[in-house]
Amino acid sequence: MTDENTFNTPGGFHKGSGESRASQGLPGSMGRPIRMTFLGAGSSFTPRLFNDLLHIPGSRGGTIALVDIDERRLKAMHDVIAQMIRSRAEGLWTVEASADRRAVLAGTHYLVNCIEVSGLECVQTDHDIPARYGIDQCIGDTVGPGGLFKGLRTIPVWLDVLKDAEGLCPEALVLNYTNPMGMMCVAAERRSALRVVGLCHSVQQTSDLLARRAGVPPEEMEWECAGINHLAWFTRLRHQGIDLYPRLMDRARADLRGHPADLDDAADLVRKDIMVHFGAFVTESSGHFSEYLPYYRKRKDLLTQYCRSGYDGQSRFYADEWPQWRATADRERGEMVAGQRPLSWPRSWEYASWIIEAIEKHAPFAIHGNVPNSTAHATSLIGNLPADGCVEVRCLVDGSGVRPVRYGQLPAHMATLCDWNLRMITAGATAAIERSKEAAVHALLLDPLTSAVLSPAEIRSMTLEMFEAEKEFLPGYA
Repeated sequence: MTDENTFNTPGGFHKGSGESRASQGLPGSMGRPIRMTFLGAGSSFTPRLFNDLLHIPGSRGGTIALVDIDERRLKAMHDVIAQMIRSRAEGLWTVEASADRRAVLAGTHYLVNCIEVSGLECVQTDHDIPARYGIDQCIGDTVGPGGLFKGLRTIPVWLDVLKDAEGLCPEALVLNYTNPMGMMCVAAERRSALRVVGLCHSVQQTSDLLARRAGVPPEEMEWECAGINHLAWFTRLRHQGIDLYPRLMDRARADLRGHPADLDDAADLVRKDIMVHFGAFVTESSGHFSEYLPYYRKRKDLLTQYCRSGYDGQSRFYADEWPQWRATADRERGEMVAGQRPLSWPRSWEYASWIIEAIEKHAPFAIHGNVPNSTAHATSLIGNLPADGCVEVRCLVDGSGVRPVRYGQLPAHMATLCDWNLRMITAGATAAIERSKEAAVHALLLDPLTSAVLSPAEIRSMTLEMFEAEKEFLPGYA
């Protein structure tokens, strides 16, 4: 077994992590062509992740199978991927496309999940009905009313996908990018025998952000991070043996007093405020993170004080922008096929291609993944979080697969905030698995933001109203 100190990782879990070497790819060659299936292939993730695969040195190529029930978007993505292959990997990769996942799942080595149940149909409802009750959401796809109902729509389909995959590609590694991440992973752990890891980019992006703010090279910063998706804590930040938090705290306090040194300092106020009061920085943008908390979105004066535009906390940001994002993505795909837009970009730090490269080359690498906190074969990865929850921790990847590393105990006050959200997340997974309206009410009774604003009776009324409005996409719930 490889010693964990030799594992490469984006952002530098420890000093001398080898990021510069990893940015060029891992050593060695892949021993076989691979078959990779994208579910929800119309997603904007698909070209990015396939581009990352094309950057793997020593690749033997393979087949990329695209699946999407929206046949217009499926054809557009097939044309984009086919053009990328013609221009950069002719004879190395082939592409298939089908609206029927069962037609292409057989033989899949890696299954990437990016499905979106209901498309644009429910995004307005997810925001509008809660807003009438006083629940203000920025993103609304992971926790809170919007996140719960996205889970209620998505998880039954997700479990059907996993059942099909168990029969057709039982050895596949499933890489989930779909939110609500925690609910999706909890449901998979309860109902599927497949290996599933949930992937996000907030750890990579935030570690790089903190290095820039502290004025140190990202590859030299030493850090540890653990918690749950979108609420993982950087419990250690050091450079050359010096704790970086005093420097970051001083800057944050000045920013919160309204004396920012630059535009970056004027932003991200929710995370800075939590860092000052809880003692550590978290992984997700201030807007999304604020939805996990009872503190900032319950009154207009607090929204004005701490929230800014876009991902910094804008009300209805996701609902207002997503239709335009989809239209822009559709236009850009046409431009790619027509040769009016580049078909190659630098390799990203999205984890999917690095996981595949590490496994196929038997080359060590490290990620932060969303995995069960406890299984029949292992004790809790984070000892003071619920054993039946999904946690985000460091994982070692090599030829043996993805192996989570036990973190230990989070500081008690940080663990409590994670625990509070995990109770809602696991209750939401239960509601989706059992198709239970009552369990869905219970989930929102436990949600930090919802419970900070509404009474239990109001929460029940809002939940049932959302069920009625979205009933077309919620079959079987009682």
